[in-house]
Amino acid sequence: MKFRKIIRWIGLLAWMMALLLAAFQAPAAQAQSGSPVAVVVRLEGPLNPIWEEMIDRGIKTAQLRDAEIVVLSLNTPGGSTELMSKLVSQIRNSPVPVVVYVAPAGAMAGSAGTLMTLAGHAAAMAPETAIGAASPVGGSGEDIGETMETKLKEMFKATVRSLTTRRPEEATRLAEAAIEDARAVSSDEALQVGLIDFVARDLGDLMTQLDGFKIYHLDNEVILKTAGALVVEMQPTLLEQLLQLLTNANLVFILLSVGVQALLIELSSPGGWVAGFIGAVCLALAVFGLGLLPVNWFGIIFLIMAFVLFILELKTPTQGGLTVAGVATFIVGALVLFNSPNVPDFQRVSVPLVIGTGIAIGGLFFAIMTFALRALRVPVVTGIEALAGKVGVARTDLAPDGSVQMGSELWTAVLDNPAEKAPKGSRVEVVGREGVQLRVRKLDNEN
Repeated sequence: MKFRKIIRWIGLLAWMMALLLAAFQAPAAQAQSGSPVAVVVRLEGPLNPIWEEMIDRGIKTAQLRDAEIVVLSLNTPGGSTELMSKLVSQIRNSPVPVVVYVAPAGAMAGSAGTLMTLAGHAAAMAPETAIGAASPVGGSGEDIGETMETKLKEMFKATVRSLTTRRPEEATRLAEAAIEDARAVSSDEALQVGLIDFVARDLGDLMTQLDGFKIYHLDNEVILKTAGALVVEMQPTLLEQLLQLLTNANLVFILLSVGVQALLIELSSPGGWVAGFIGAVCLALAVFGLGLLPVNWFGIIFLIMAFVLFILELKTPTQGGLTVAGVATFIVGALVLFNSPNVPDFQRVSVPLVIGTGIAIGGLFFAIMTFALRALRVPVVTGIEALAGKVGVARTDLAPDGSVQMGSELWTAVLDNPAEKAPKGSRVEVVGREGVQLRVRKLDNEN
């Protein structure tokens, strides 16, 4: 049987490898037939460190397939200046020419995205897109100060001057104005002054316009050949998709809230592992997401205070007083953490979501506390108290003490009325206890 299982697993593995090989061989065969290849990497949302890995994977794939170009399909409101500098350097030093394409219609290359677009060896935009508003802001949403702002602006203007060396002077002036005055323009306006090379409806239109276009790649003049190019779009891996989701402030906040609540449930009723495990996983993902977002870490102090207040409510119930204080502290901490004054709007957490979640956590926690307090008030129903009102049989004469049989248990007992006597075999009823003894009375119908 074991041998058959091994054969079955080997067959399944071979089948999967054949499918993967067929998937890779089909594009390769088309490329070898003479069709040029263009590798497309889609970058959407605020800049995040995952983009470095995605671009690097796209470039390596382009090298393996001997691709003509790598197309970065860009739609971003901007992000960290430090990360932007890394991405610009990555684009400029790519061994395969990189074309930055701001798409689809309605997309933007805002702030740091402007410099990424200019870093491409060719730049294009879809109709109804925008570029610009590239004034620098702090990477963590903090006020960078007048002196630092001036330094960054001058550095960025020097960067765009180097990136627009082969573009018209008007294009350079527009790029500098995007940094100095946060100016933004449409795709048609950018094309008119030469800030970009093409306005293309889609990737097919872009390939047509790029064919025969001259670029300068690593100081070498290159004529692109993209007519009829096979477009190979890089699909993000499951891990990349997950990590990109963690750049959403609302999702990170929800993970943080669920993690805290799950740990509180585990602390309120220890012994299980499901709540504790879920809480640990959610908090780990939330902490990773916080490392990608521009947050004010001072807010963590308030969240820790809220956590302490909830725990104190568990240990010393105050009929909800500490719970209310914990909810208020939790809401304040979340808003300070995610919504500091200089954090861009697109990276802030929803205020109604924070308030609603805080109230929900407080309500759930208060309900748990209510059930716990009720459980404490329920009389004990095990041991000697559980025998009150039960009827048994005297196994010895009770005069006034002796032993009685209660179900399958034998107890020592004493008569409630010492003046009475209960001979062996009498039926008695439990009316209380004296220490570890039962206090019983002889039933009236007994002689």
